[in-house]
Amino acid sequence: MRILIANDDGVNAPGLSALHAALSDYAKCSIIAPDQDRSGASSSLTLDRPLHPQTLSNGYISLNGTPTDCVHLGLNGLLPETMDMVVAGINLGANLGDDVLYSGTVAAALEGRFLQLPSFAFSLLSRQPHNLASAAWFARRLIESHSQLSLAPRTVFNVNVPDLPLEHIKGIKLTRLGHRARAAAPVRTVNPRGKECYWLAAAGEVEDGAEGTDFHAVAQGYVSITPLQLDRTFHPQLDDVKQWLEGVL
Repeated sequence: MRILIANDDGVNAPGLSALHAALSDYAKCSIIAPDQDRSGASSSLTLDRPLHPQTLSNGYISLNGTPTDCVHLGLNGLLPETMDMVVAGINLGANLGDDVLYSGTVAAALEGRFLQLPSFAFSLLSRQPHNLASAAWFARRLIESHSQLSLAPRTVFNVNVPDLPLEHIKGIKLTRLGHRARAAAPVRTVNPRGKECYWLAAAGEVEDGAEGTDFHAVAQGYVSITPLQLDRTFHPQLDDVKQWLEGVL
């Protein structure tokens, strides 16, 4: 088993090291990660400048690009061997509900969709690393059990782990994505040179956190695991739109 590990917190992030340590005796791991924090980069690719990979003293590869760049290069020639799986994380901070639209962690896993085995994105519900060991333990358990799954190709698992010691986590729940309310307005400010600028506000509050959602599971002390697919086609609406178009033309 050969695993490509990436993240969006950067090549020096503690979550990356924790994930590598959890998997290093299970699979041959290659690490490619951004040279700085690229949280919120989503699935963006760098197309306006060249990318320069640098191998660090610990063997990790640092890249001046996005999480998606890291996986894209890793799967398409940068690494000498073909990878079997992509695992992203461990992100410091939740990736719940609508967060998956913006998350660089989830995007890195999505870039692994071309492989025949599932890809995983792992996040810890804290900006602090104190309970990274809990997330790393669940990452190991889920990944070493992946061979028992029968899934359609291009399936990605989004996993969120409560910020709790391992013994306080109640288990794992299969969930759907919840939804957030609209974020607050950006905060306008003026920099020291008098130029107007804006800080984006924090993510919106939970709007749909009903039972069965990822929000509900983690609030109850469970790890949430949500299978994601790339196809964003709104299939139930196809017939309605078809009838509408017949009236337009």
